[in-house]
Amino acid sequence: MNIGITPNLKIVDWAIGRAGYNTDEFMLKFPVFAGWLQGDKLPTQKQLEDFSQKVHLPFGYLFLEQPPQEKLAFPFFRTGNTTTFQVSLNLYDTILLMQKRQDWLVEYLKENNAPQVPFVGKFAQINDPEIIVADIRKTLGLEPEWASLHKKNEEALDHLSSRVEEAGIFLSFNSVVENSNKRGIAVEECRGFVLVNTYAPFLFVNAADSKAAQIFTIMHELAHIWLGKSAGFDMQQLLPADDPIEQLCDQVAAELLVPGVSFSRKWEELKDIPKLAAYFKVSRIVIARRALDHQKITKKEFFGWYNHYKVKLQEQKEKASGGDFYLTQKKRLGLRFAGLVNQAVKETQLLYRDAYKLTGLKGDTYQHFMNNNF
Repeated sequence: MNIGITPNLKIVDWAIGRAGYNTDEFMLKFPVFAGWLQGDKLPTQKQLEDFSQKVHLPFGYLFLEQPPQEKLAFPFFRTGNTTTFQVSLNLYDTILLMQKRQDWLVEYLKENNAPQVPFVGKFAQINDPEIIVADIRKTLGLEPEWASLHKKNEEALDHLSSRVEEAGIFLSFNSVVENSNKRGIAVEECRGFVLVNTYAPFLFVNAADSKAAQIFTIMHELAHIWLGKSAGFDMQQLLPADDPIEQLCDQVAAELLVPGVSFSRKWEELKDIPKLAAYFKVSRIVIARRALDHQKITKKEFFGWYNHYKVKLQEQKEKASGGDFYLTQKKRLGLRFAGLVNQAVKETQLLYRDAYKLTGLKGDTYQHFMNNNF
């Protein structure tokens, strides 16, 4: 016999809005809940469990007196002059997941006497982009025109990713909450975020973005690490927020990808945005941004290129296939992070059940992934 349970209806209403619905829409979409949401009868425990899954809320939260304060510990910058500490539920849950992985990593690395990453916050008091760019290049072993040495954007992205992880930074590419393809993270809301820590700096890159744009996002996030500032950003139209730190990180990213001296030389030679984009292995919009910065094109021309970029990005999404699950997991988890989880399990410093929670992989799937990568 199912016995009715009384949840806090204030929390129920908050949870529905938090998940992106209004109450009337929710009852139409899930009529099974309509009776108790309208107060006609009490829900059963099974109904409450189903409800908590639908709205992505821990079951126990339904009995709190007040909704919890869900606020980011770092700023999320919007293009223009807007800064927020609140984001969509899907993005919020992704940030919590990355923080959980980082928390475990920091504890594990400390217990095993790992050294701190020396460049985190190295230039907290420096606002000269050229100094920061030079140190990032030196640390990662990148030549000024490193990307032009690769034939494709994907090859340049893979090369950069390897250098970043070898330097001691953890990198995750994803466009959904963990492995839930029904819970997407829109590029328009988040191109990426960075969780700065001296033991385990974490970069998250929205995998729904183009490969060239992902490269720019990584460069922007690297600047945040060298400055010691955690942040997230949307970079609408690939333009930074009106914030001194964001402006500085944008300058660093642009110079790392398309050095000013090289750009001026190649512009005089080609004066062609598509050809320059192919040479520097960046999106055409990044080249258009550099052309705008160097007063080679007008703002009207720049926004024209941006609209073209959005159309091309949508076409890429429509052509994209599901891909190989295990190859996708490599990108979502990052091999450096997964390798340390695997090592901790083998050294009996981490239980399998906790490894499953950290990776989102279970049983044979977890074992297959680890066996084939380490």
